Amino acid sequence: MRLTCPVCGERDRREFYYMGDAVALRRPDPEAGDAVWDDYLHNRDNPAGVTRDLWQHEGGCGAWIVVTRNTMTHEVLETALASDVKGSVG
Repeated sequence: MRLTCPVCGERDRREFYYMGDAVALRRPDPEAGDAVWDDYLHNRDNPAGVTRDLWQHEGGCGAWIVVTRNTMTHEVLETALASDVKGSVG
């Protein structure tokens, strides 16, 4: 898979570090209890289809990018700097 860094251009996926879903997680209240915290820390959705993921161009410029891709076809639909994407983490 190849990803396009908005700063450096198209690069091999091995230059990037996957950081997970690019949608902000809602941190539970400190007193929420063990089950709620366990769910927050360890469980994530694994959707089939189009997702928005957060990646860091670790082997390049260090930029944080949001990658919109299809998990079923591995097609990369869009990449953008995380700072330019409303609602992203980073």
